[in-house]
Parts: sequence; structure tokens; C-alpha cells
Amino acid sequence: MTVALTGKQRRFLRARGHGLAAVVLVGKEGLTGALVAAVDRALLDHELVKVRIGTNAMVDRHDAAAELAERTGAEVAQVLGNTVLLYRPHPEEPVLRLP
Repeated sequence: MTVALTGKQRRFLRARGHGLAAVVLVGKEGLTGALVAAVDRALLDHELVKVRIGTNAMVDRHDAAAELAERTGAEVAQVLGNTVLLYRPHPEEPVLRLP
């Protein structure tokens, strides 16, 4: 379980995530177990992950961000348009050092 991010930490993560491509797409099926597992694996591999909410997704972007964060133990760094930026430090070897 992570601690809530400060404003300075969110700004740092948004800057780092700006150039990232979305690695997971939420489609019309919504937040399935397989999708949550894919996000969980991406967070383990990368710590900072962009998730795109597709136009056919039948879920609100803010609700999807909150649910994904809750189900993966991550923090929502940003919701911008249909893109969610999630952060979860690696449990053993964190790469990103938050200010």
C-alpha cells in the first residue's frame, strides 16, 4: 500500500510520464480481471504507467482511475483527457526517486 502523493511528487511524475505511450487500453469490456492484471504487471515492470480509456469504454475516466489504483495498489498521478497516469514503486528496487 502506498502513501498519498504530495503535489510536488505528482508534478514530478507528470513530467516523467509526459513522453510515455499508453501501455494498456480500457475497451468496451471495461475493467476486467485480465486488464487489471495487465496494469499490475506493467506497474511492476515500469513503476509509472499510462492507461488509455477507449471511447467505447462504458466507464467514467475518474472512476476507472480510482478503481485501477485501488485494485493494483497504485496512486493516480494524473487524469488528463482519456489518459490515466498511475504510479506504484517497485517493491524491492524502486527506480524513480520521488522528491
